[in-house]
Amino acid sequence: MIEPPSPSAASDRPARPARTVFLGSGAFAVPVLRALLAHPSIEVVGVVTPPDRPAGRRGEATPVPVAVEARRFGLPLLQPERVRTPETAAAIKALAPDLGVLADFGRIVPPSILELPRHGILNVHPSLLPRHRGATPVPATILAGDPEAGVAVMRMDEGLDTGPLLGDRSWPLEGSETAPELEARAAREGAGLLGELLGPYLLGRLETVPQDEALASLTRPLRRGDGRLDPARPAVELERQVRAFQPWPGSFVETPLGRLVVLKGLVAERGASDPIGAVVADGLGLALVAADGRLRLLEVQPAGRRPMTGAAFRRGHPAVVGQIVSGAS
Repeated sequence: MIEPPSPSAASDRPARPARTVFLGSGAFAVPVLRALLAHPSIEVVGVVTPPDRPAGRRGEATPVPVAVEARRFGLPLLQPERVRTPETAAAIKALAPDLGVLADFGRIVPPSILELPRHGILNVHPSLLPRHRGATPVPATILAGDPEAGVAVMRMDEGLDTGPLLGDRSWPLEGSETAPELEARAAREGAGLLGELLGPYLLGRLETVPQDEALASLTRPLRRGDGRLDPARPAVELERQVRAFQPWPGSFVETPLGRLVVLKGLVAERGASDPIGAVVADGLGLALVAADGRLRLLEVQPAGRRPMTGAAFRRGHPAVVGQIVSGAS
């Protein structure tokens, strides 16, 4: 853990607010943007976010959460198709930024933009860097069974989440958090941490700390096929996957009755005669037999249906008991 700066007097702030450009996209970034708007040392002069995209059955142009928030506050909005272009760099340069702040942006920021603000670009990242760098730190934290989670604020360089750290904040995990729950807390904690660090940083009173490369790990983007539950793995890993892969790509098994998405699971002991990959009766409900135990299927969603308990699915589809899921050895 990096020690936070000591509280300072209200007069210990820059003579004028720092002209700040915010780069963000998803819901994680919204509390960070709000923290900037509320900070006395910050003037948000522009927001960079992806263009509105067609979504839903009607294909209507839909803005990302940061674009919605920026429009709500009447902030200048840049929505380039590509970030790594001279035109995008020129548009940001025209805002004359002193500082950039990035959260949940989802795009690589080129050196031509990183070098524009004199105070650099700060990144609010939802992990305890250098652990879980990259695109999917929240799912990775759950999948790894980490005993704690955290957020870090770093000054960006040309590497992938490799820049020097301004500070971090951690909290213990209960082992029941889903990805949306953990991301929401990380967003709140990250926004609060950034608010504490900005004043001392802008005054040059905050020393950055290089990341320890020996402790670094890298996450990768998730793919749709990653959601398949592999019963050859330990049951505890399957339960973590169910929590980590919400809402996307989800966790599922393929049965002769079709795909069954698992929304909530619980680890239980395996019966001596249970074949790995079998769907078995578990009290009134169902369980998937894994390598060293069972994953109780507490809540499931059949294809084209609403979520239901495993017991309700079993009552409607008793033939599922004894079936072997696709891909099981």
